[in-house]
Amino acid sequence: MSTAQPTPYIVAEHVCKSFGTHQVLRDVSTHFNTGEVTVIIGASGSGKSTLLRAINRLEPHDSGTITIGGVPVTDDPHTLQQQRCEVGMVFQQFNLFGHLSVLDNITLAPRRIRRTPRSAANEQAMALLRRVGLHEHAHKYPWQLSGGQQQRVAIARALAMQPKVMLFDEPTSALDPEMVQEVLDVMRELARGGMTMIVVTHEMGFAREVSDRVLFFDQGRIAHDAPPASFFDNPGNDRIRAFIGRMGA
Repeated sequence: MSTAQPTPYIVAEHVCKSFGTHQVLRDVSTHFNTGEVTVIIGASGSGKSTLLRAINRLEPHDSGTITIGGVPVTDDPHTLQQQRCEVGMVFQQFNLFGHLSVLDNITLAPRRIRRTPRSAANEQAMALLRRVGLHEHAHKYPWQLSGGQQQRVAIARALAMQPKVMLFDEPTSALDPEMVQEVLDVMRELARGGMTMIVVTHEMGFAREVSDRVLFFDQGRIAHDAPPASFFDNPGNDRIRAFIGRMGA
């Protein structure tokens, strides 16, 4: 009986990116398969977040190629909008619109970009809020919520566009420690549901438990790429071993 080969959905080939004289991504080549959870770890400034932002074209890469579903990521407006509909992103900061209710934050993009009727968008938003445990807060404003609640709203907002992949850029790093778990629980539920996810995080327990593979970034390069059991139990080199030790994994 043959097993189906994983399907690469996002492919990066020889991607480079510099800010002035500082090279942040150095010849990065990798791929992310449909239905898999990839966790990216490494020291601050190693290029992790820049790769995520390059995938979403928030930071144009200098050279190399990134493709999403076989289509190159470029500045073409029509293609870029289509790709951003397929690739949801959750940031460190919640980036919610303070003057809009939770419900309106979630329905804004589907109504404006996908032309979803308000009634259908509201129905979908309430279903997503139930999924993240916040349906009772639909008519509150972001400032009335805790940081963990705001981040869960941000996840629901990204999911409202029905993306094929979710990018998480250190989604718990701005949260108080007691709020981290509620956000990770939502992400665990997404992973169990088969969502393709690329997660930049320092949460080693989450990486060990939920990921299908772990990438270690070091000075703009992928220094190690392995399944979590192998990655944590047999670190590829002393630098990775030291990093894992500092993170308490």
